[in-house]
Amino acid sequence: MVRGGWEGHSPVEATDLFIPFLKENGYDVTVSDSTAAYLDLDGVDLVVQCVTMSEIEPDHFKGLEAAIRRGTGFAGWHGGIADSFRKNVDYSFITGGQFISHPHGFTDYRVNIIPEQSDHPIVDGITHFDVHTEQYYIHYDPTNNVLATTTFESHPDYPWIEGAVMPAVWTRTWGEGKVFVCTVGHKLDDLETPEVRTIVERGLLWASK
Repeated sequence: MVRGGWEGHSPVEATDLFIPFLKENGYDVTVSDSTAAYLDLDGVDLVVQCVTMSEIEPDHFKGLEAAIRRGTGFAGWHGGIADSFRKNVDYSFITGGQFISHPHGFTDYRVNIIPEQSDHPIVDGITHFDVHTEQYYIHYDPTNNVLATTTFESHPDYPWIEGAVMPAVWTRTWGEGKVFVCTVGHKLDDLETPEVRTIVERGLLWASK
C-alpha cells in the first residue's frame, strides 16, 4: 500500500480499513508513505494506492508502470487513484480516468451496476446503491471495462451536464497487469457503505495476480 498526498482523503485511515481484509486473504501487506516504493516492486502482486494530487518522480513512475505492465495489479478508490499526479498524463493513461470536477459537491446520487456486467465478480449480487458524497465528473478512456455508472443532474452553473453518464467503477488492463478504480470514497463513511466496501474489496482481489 502506498498512501499520502492530500490529507482531506484520509489516506492513512482509509487504507487501514482494508489491511485486515488483505491479511485475511493471505497477503503480506507493506505500507509506504512514499512513491519511492515503486522503485522496487519485484514480487509484488498488488499495489493499492491512496495518493491524492501530489507529484511523482520520473523514476518512481517508471518503476510503477513497468511493474503493472509485467503483471502487478493496481487498485484504488476516489482521488487516491483517479486524481493522483495531475502533471503526469502517462499516469492517467494507466488508470483510464482522471477526476475533473465534482460540480454538486456533496450530493445524493445513485450508482447503477451495468446490467450486462451483473455477473462480474466485482459487482455480482449488487444492482444499485445510493450514497451522499462527491460525485466525480471525469475524463475517461473508452477502452475501460465499465462496471457501474452514475448520472448527473443539472447544475445552475453547468446545465449542460444534465443526464451525463459517468463511469463510477471500472477495470482495465495495462500490459499483463489489471487495474481497478472506484470513484466513490471521499469519506471513511463512504468506504464503510456495504456495497462500496464489497466492491473495493473484490476489486483488490480481482486486480491481484
